[in-house]
Amino acid sequence: MTKSVLLEKIEECREEMILLSDNHDLTSEAVISSSMKLDELINQYQKYI
Repeated sequence: MTKSVLLEKIEECREEMILLSDNHDLTSEAVISSSMKLDELINQYQKYI
């Protein structure tokens, strides 16, 4: 995965997590799952740096 594609996925996941947190508790399974996905993408991105 290229760096630019990874950045796009990070942004999409961040926006998804924000939308989920508007409709669910921050401790809900949906928000936590999205947060974990975002963490993984950020970790992948940091390997590029």
